[in-house]
Amino acid sequence: MAVYLEDRESDAPADPVSTAVHLQPTRRTGLAERFSPTDPKPGLELTRNPHVARFVRNRKFQFLLIVPNQVIFWTVIFVGIAGTAIPGLNFGAAITWYVWFCLVFVMMVVVGRAWCAMCPFGGFAEWIQRRTFWRRTQKTLGLGRKFPEPLARLGFMIPVVSFIVLTWIEEFFNIAGPGNPADTSWMVVGIVSSALIFFLVFERRTFCRYVCPLSTLIGTVGSMGSVAGFRTKDREVCLSCQTKDCMRGSEKGYGCPWYTWPGSADSNLSCGLCSECYKSCPEGNVGLFLQRPLTSVVAPRRRRADVAWGIAALWGLVLFQQFNATNVYASLDNWLNRHMAIPHYPNPVDYIGIIALGALLLAGVAWLISRGLGRRDLPETYRDSFVDRTSRFRAFFVPMAYGLIPVVGADYFARQLPKFFKHSARVVPAVAHIAGFMSASSPIYGFHILSNGWIVVVQVAVIIAGTAAAAWATWRIAGRELVPVSRNALGVRLTTLSVVLACGAAASVLYVLMHAAS
Repeated sequence: MAVYLEDRESDAPADPVSTAVHLQPTRRTGLAERFSPTDPKPGLELTRNPHVARFVRNRKFQFLLIVPNQVIFWTVIFVGIAGTAIPGLNFGAAITWYVWFCLVFVMMVVVGRAWCAMCPFGGFAEWIQRRTFWRRTQKTLGLGRKFPEPLARLGFMIPVVSFIVLTWIEEFFNIAGPGNPADTSWMVVGIVSSALIFFLVFERRTFCRYVCPLSTLIGTVGSMGSVAGFRTKDREVCLSCQTKDCMRGSEKGYGCPWYTWPGSADSNLSCGLCSECYKSCPEGNVGLFLQRPLTSVVAPRRRRADVAWGIAALWGLVLFQQFNATNVYASLDNWLNRHMAIPHYPNPVDYIGIIALGALLLAGVAWLISRGLGRRDLPETYRDSFVDRTSRFRAFFVPMAYGLIPVVGADYFARQLPKFFKHSARVVPAVAHIAGFMSASSPIYGFHILSNGWIVVVQVAVIIAGTAAAAWATWRIAGRELVPVSRNALGVRLTTLSVVLACGAAASVLYVLMHAAS
């Protein structure tokens, strides 16, 4: 008996998923083992509640999540261009840089890809692509091409490069300062336009999965979240399913826009919470599950190298964002700018150089651990498996990078706190200013929720919490995946744990030195 599987969700742990929705016949023998659960069963199934099930099954479900953000972001665009040039009094700039970016990180840590479910960028483009707000249509607008296979195999690397480039643009033009509010608006227009182009050229949510600047950040940090996403209830039912409506689509729902087959998902890494698989499944075998925090960090065994390198690059970027607030960096950047005729901060050489240095430092530590503690001869149980098919470096680097997700996520969140605690109150006069009620002289405009000293305390506390979570995750991951390929079980656990503690200590010291710099 043949079973048709969507080959985007490969069982290879380090390779990103394939790009085309090719549904190829695969022998049933060994299939259950290939896609057997590697993670604890998700806990509470939210869709067991009839009210939740009715809401999620409704075709207006995602529309209702997206439309409030559409209103806000089109307001951001309009007010940013037509409103006052004072950043703190312009609603577009104030809501974007003082509140939104901080709240997105809270959603990642708590829910996972919650932002993806309500994203106005992808939502607007998807409405045009489908030619409807919520109804199930059979014909879409656009070319419907498949993303090139070689590019898709880069997985999270394209989004992380997009994020690095976008961050440099923000810094160079002082958009996130915030500077001229109109620059914030044009940046948002640029993202929406890019998304729309990709949605009209490629099929489904190709932009969201393979290009969106936030995809790597949300996917990795979101794996800490307590929402497992839409998962299969009984994998045997999925394995024996002949139609794969969750991937192909049906009269009730579209095929998964994220190319994620519920039957093989072992984390929330690529679940955009759109609910199409839930609507399409003819067996009612898909549910929306909760999980314990950090489950999607610790539990998966099919780990991917592109995710690991994405985490390393994100770590290098946030280190740059901390280091650039120090006097040492200012001297280096000014020196490079004078010699390279770059008008002002940030010089692209030290920008890329510091990010690369942070990423390569993690990789170098993993290489040293693999050489010092790695076994040359793998245990028999690892033959013909992931570890046997990869180098010792990869066998150590990939799991170790996953373990660092909590401290990297904590660092990004802590980096947003100065703007939130010092300037988020400006959203109130910014809203009132639209009606002509308040100005920069308003007491609320200068109100700080916390002083600089207390902001540093909160930042360090966030890093300590993230480091503790990363230490727990790394200890678990090392015990399951690194001990069997190491010559010294305790040594590899303590060594990888020391890497986590060193990362947390470095971030904490930098926040003390920055003294709540925005």
